[in-house]
Amino acid sequence: MTLIETRNLWKTYVMGSETVNALKNVSIEIEKGEYVAIMGPSGSGKSTLMNLIGCLDTPTQGEYHLNGKNVSQMNDDELANIRNREIGFVFQTFNLLPRATALHNVELPLIYNGSSSVERDEGARKALEKVELADRMTHKPSELSGGQRQRVAIARALVNNPSLLLADEPTGNLDSKTSLDIMKLMATLHAQGNTIIVVTHEKDIARQAGRILSILDGEIVRDERIMESNKAVS
Repeated sequence: MTLIETRNLWKTYVMGSETVNALKNVSIEIEKGEYVAIMGPSGSGKSTLMNLIGCLDTPTQGEYHLNGKNVSQMNDDELANIRNREIGFVFQTFNLLPRATALHNVELPLIYNGSSSVERDEGARKALEKVELADRMTHKPSELSGGQRQRVAIARALVNNPSLLLADEPTGNLDSKTSLDIMKLMATLHAQGNTIIVVTHEKDIARQAGRILSILDGEIVRDERIMESNKAVS
């Protein structure tokens, strides 16, 4: 079943007398349960595409359907609701509240959607168990390693059981060993049925996915399926 479909997607910015096409006529389909990497150098348009897929921005032209809903014409409030219910975000900089425990950080999306305190506590605990941090629930970010902070961020992204896990350079601030651990966790989450999109400029990270969409100058220039035996990490 198709989860993401973009049709002739454009994103254009006008800067003074100059018009910049950050995305040009992008049409892609991503099925539920896929693990996809969007790869490209700085300035290629991958962040713009991520912002559109994540409902953080709207296209200048074209349509974007997420889980059967045409989100390209939604207003800000509708987009915020879609983001909260359909998408779990993982950022390079973790974006954790420094004075809150891991448990409270993971609870945040459930606070925004009006869940009860009992539901929030239960959901956050289950999400932290899923990323193997059950023994760090009461620790604050300053008491956790970089890899543990990213696991908290992943747990927070998963706590709403979103349709899509969207990770922006999830290993960008981590050393190579910790990066490997995080990507193994991503592979485990995918095996459990999660749909994952990772945005990266690193080939080794991209090759963990089952599919790589390469973007350059705002256009998808390659759509490559990765055989299991060719992945960088098993």
